[in-house]
Formats: sequence, C-alpha cells, structure tokens
Amino acid sequence: MPNDEIYCGPAPDLLSLPWRWNFDPVLLVALALLSFSLYRHGSDWPRRNYAAAAVVVLLVAFVSPLCALASALFSARVLHHILLVAIAAPLLVLALGRLPWRPRAPHIAFAVHALLFWLWHSPVAYHFALSSYAAYWLMQLSLLGSAMWLWMIALDPRTSAGNACAVLFGTVLQMGMLAALLTFSRNPLYDVHLTTTAAFGVTPLEDQQLAGVLMWVPAAGPYLVAMLWRIRTLLSQNSLDRPAS
Repeated sequence: MPNDEIYCGPAPDLLSLPWRWNFDPVLLVALALLSFSLYRHGSDWPRRNYAAAAVVVLLVAFVSPLCALASALFSARVLHHILLVAIAAPLLVLALGRLPWRPRAPHIAFAVHALLFWLWHSPVAYHFALSSYAAYWLMQLSLLGSAMWLWMIALDPRTSAGNACAVLFGTVLQMGMLAALLTFSRNPLYDVHLTTTAAFGVTPLEDQQLAGVLMWVPAAGPYLVAMLWRIRTLLSQNSLDRPAS
C-alpha cells in the first residue's frame, strides 16, 4: 500500500515529526463549524467548557503531529482511538447536555461499538482503513459515532445505573480482551507498520505490545470514573429518598 494514501501522509521520523502538523482545510473548517455549533448550543459555561475541551482533544488527534505519528506507530494509532472513544466522545455528549429524547437500546449500543472497535483493529480492516482517505474517515467517524451513542446512554440520568454500569464495564472488558490479544501475540499483526517503527527505536512487536498496554490500562480510566459517578449518584439518591427516622 503506498504510504501517500495514508491520511496525514507517510510515516515520519524523529527529526521530521515536530513539523508534521495537519492543516487540511476541510478538516479545519469542519472543526470550526463543530466548535461554533457546540458553543451556540451550550446554554451554560460548563457545557461550553466541555465543548472547548472536546474540540481541543480532536485538534490533538487530527491536527497535531500525533496524526502523522500514527502512520508510523500502531501504538500512536491506538492512542488516537482512545482519545476519540474514551475522551472526545463523552466530552461531546456532555457538551450537548440532556437530550430531548431518551437514548435507548443500551445493549445494542454496546454491541455495535464493540463490533466496530474489534473490526477496525483487525489487520484486514485496519489495512483497508489506511488505503484511502474515505476509508480512513469511515473508521474514525464510525468509532466516534458509536462511542457517542454508548456514552449518551451511560451518562444520561434517565438510564438506570445498572444499564449504564453494564455498558461501561462491558466496554472495559471487551477492550481488555483485545488489548490482551495485542499484548501477548507472539508476532506483529499489522504489516503496514513492519518498516515504520525502527525510526523510533522499537520493533513492530514492541510497538504492538505498547498499544495493548495503552488499550488495557489508560483507556479503562474514563469508563471506570463514569461507573463510579453513576454509583455515587445512585447512592446519593437512595439516601435522599430514605425517610428520616
């Protein structure tokens, strides 16, 4: 696969990486429109702060040199995806605030997101995603969109705490299983990175193992924090509903 087909360009080295910012005008216009829309939609400063934080995360993911680094290192690609599904997605949901309709189908949302997460990290689909700009954005937007669906359900107070914690914990488990597969595989699985990791002093297998560790440990943090928040909210409500003796 020609490297020039990869969004953000061919794999960089250590010397060129700091200068590999992505100033794709279509991307910048899309992010500007998203920022303006979220700002106008937000009726209070907390929601506007969430919107600003979400846009910053998207800038880091798609504009900063991290985008180019993901062409060289699979671990950088996994970090990129963690930023999308575990940080940008919940921030966007919080920026939108309480929806006029109640998000439903928690188990379907979980299944769709898990399926897409596993699909795009399979070697065949991953290589397809790097074959063209259209395939690349199909991967990114489907991951982000399915993650937002899951987070809408998990963070909506109208969703029962049991369902919210189930989809959050289930997501941690399925990500952990994929992380274990990446970490303990005896061979590198992604041919596109076989010749791109040496510039950063790691072998393809070491890069893949680092990706597994990132997916296993840091990625779980936002989901576990959200679970604790839902449990704390439930306990607080129960204490308020309990009649005073």
